Amino acid sequence: LLRLPYITAVEVSKTTNSGTISMEKHVPLANMQQALGTKYAITENGHQAMDEPAKSWLATYKPILLLFGLITAIALIAGYADGRVNGTTAMRVFMSGFFLSFSFFKLLDLNGFADSYSTYDIIAKKWRGWGYVYAFIELALGFAFALNLEPVLTNGVTLVVMGISIVGVLQAVLNKRKIQCACLGAVFNLPMSTVTIIEDALMIGMSAIMLASIV
Repeated sequence: LLRLPYITAVEVSKTTNSGTISMEKHVPLANMQQALGTKYAITENGHQAMDEPAKSWLATYKPILLLFGLITAIALIAGYADGRVNGTTAMRVFMSGFFLSFSFFKLLDLNGFADSYSTYDIIAKKWRGWGYVYAFIELALGFAFALNLEPVLTNGVTLVVMGISIVGVLQAVLNKRKIQCACLGAVFNLPMSTVTIIEDALMIGMSAIMLASIV
């Protein structure tokens, strides 16, 4: 296991058939199993940063909450005109900011994102390359919403892509798997939770509303 990138220390107990693995960045379980070969089997039993104190909910999700707050503020300002907020414009700007910001963090460490995403996404589990494609789809959607290009196609793709994405998120949360959420790439160590479900559901809801208003 120590031969794998990002793994810094491994302590194994034959008595309890368990081990503690320390790593600089998240390493998928599949990669560890591949390194072990067929002689040993490894399963996830939850992970905890032993050298860090437990963070509060607010401290844990501070990056994503700040990002959502800034994007929301920009969307409301952009949609404000004649004493009221144009909901369609505000949603379009919000979705543009969402996809551009989130794709930016994914592109900072594309390999790390692809590794993390492959641990729970239903497509990336079978084809790791989907993680690379997904990041660029988000980037393209961000520009498409910003330029208001082909609204029907843009919102339709958003509905499909985010609909597929939320399936893996729901499975991970409902099964109480303690894994890293890849929504902000591999830059921030955010745990998978209902916050991720809300994030995906919000984008699905907005794209559905905008599609309905267009069609």
